[in-house]
Amino acid sequence: MPHNLSKDTPEPSDFKGYLATVTVHEDRAEIKRKLMGKLTGAKDSVIPFSDVIKVVSKEPTRAWNGYVQLATAEDSGRLVAATAQAEKAIANNSRTIMFTWNQRETYAAYLSAVTAAVNAQGGHPLG
Repeated sequence: MPHNLSKDTPEPSDFKGYLATVTVHEDRAEIKRKLMGKLTGAKDSVIPFSDVIKVVSKEPTRAWNGYVQLATAEDSGRLVAATAQAEKAIANNSRTIMFTWNQRETYAAYLSAVTAAVNAQGGHPLG
């Protein structure tokens, strides 16, 4: 009888954001930033979905970029952006991916993928 080589785990999915690409695996997200994306202080990162306490997001508009942040215990303070300073802190966070208006479909697909992945890991992605 032939050996079954099918995989039980889904293939990783790539999502291209603004100055960064994220690969969503079953158990983690891996963010790789372009050099320009690192100038703000954000770094490449690997975020296990089991560490995510909340998925924070803002839909991109024609006037403003949107984002998806995989907030962990490292993200101190309120996880809701209420000021321009808080918005800047989110944008510079290594667990945040920014999206432009033209990337809004990718934003929606990424948000859906990470929300489902956090749920699968037993988390409550919406807080």
